[in-house]
Amino acid sequence: MSPPAPGSMNHDSIIEDSEVRIGYTYEEYQQTADWLLTNTEHRPTVAIVCGSGLGALAETLKDQVVFPYSEIPNFPHSTVPGHAGRLIFGNLNGKPCVCMQGRFHFYEGYPLWKVTFPIRVFRLIGVETVILTNAAGGLNQDYKVGDVMVIMDHINMPGFAGHNPLSGPNEERFGTRFPPMSDAYDKDLRKLALAVGRELGFSDKMREGIYCSLGGPNFETIAECRMLNSLGADAVGMSTVPEVIVARHCGLRVLAMSLITNKAVMDYDSEATASHEEVLQAGKDSAKFMEKLVAVLLKRIEPNNNVF
Repeated sequence: MSPPAPGSMNHDSIIEDSEVRIGYTYEEYQQTADWLLTNTEHRPTVAIVCGSGLGALAETLKDQVVFPYSEIPNFPHSTVPGHAGRLIFGNLNGKPCVCMQGRFHFYEGYPLWKVTFPIRVFRLIGVETVILTNAAGGLNQDYKVGDVMVIMDHINMPGFAGHNPLSGPNEERFGTRFPPMSDAYDKDLRKLALAVGRELGFSDKMREGIYCSLGGPNFETIAECRMLNSLGADAVGMSTVPEVIVARHCGLRVLAMSLITNKAVMDYDSEATASHEEVLQAGKDSAKFMEKLVAVLLKRIEPNNNVF
């Protein structure tokens, strides 16, 4: 058997690894958690995941300790433009936080157990609440670019095809084999986010709706958008739901919000098309609003998941 061609080893090893392995071991999660706890004195109770174009939120943390993903044991690497690929520990509005400046996606070639790896690590370092943000296309025709949708429920399209981050042997130290998802998005945190938005004078931007997750990386066809809208989806994107499933499996409370960065194309006569550049620009334009919203939210979330 001849040796692999130069430059092919890395790609082949990634494929082989994904085919042979069916998940991280509990010990690997613990190894990463221990490494992080050893290398920072921060002890976060809230984790924030920044979606496309929303990475500036992480820059607002005080007393930062920054780890590029490439330096963290077992961590995947982010390959998407607009995702810096850094884990940032610090304080925001007096609350100890850890912030993912960029996430991982199924369309990058990662299995979902790698996509969701950080969530269980957060659980092991003491995080109690996860705030997830994403950029999404607006399916609801009442939504405008720049609106923020507090996610109340989701439709997991990849899950219908058998792609689920909990597939494989269940690790009982994290959670039960068959976790419910009817309460995936915490009601109190949703109410709080909507109330804070109103207090900040952004009532006209705040929405509450249903998020549909697709595999990507292509944007949706017109027929797909029409179908998803008819199923009850208000916004569509390529992330978040796998993280939510794993977070709930291991007992974390979840607040998730979509920044509507583009209007889904629903009309065959339209000349509009979606683009990643448009998504990044819309995220940049709304960054200040999202920073204020999350900062005030954090001030209201107390340890042990109490909200007031």
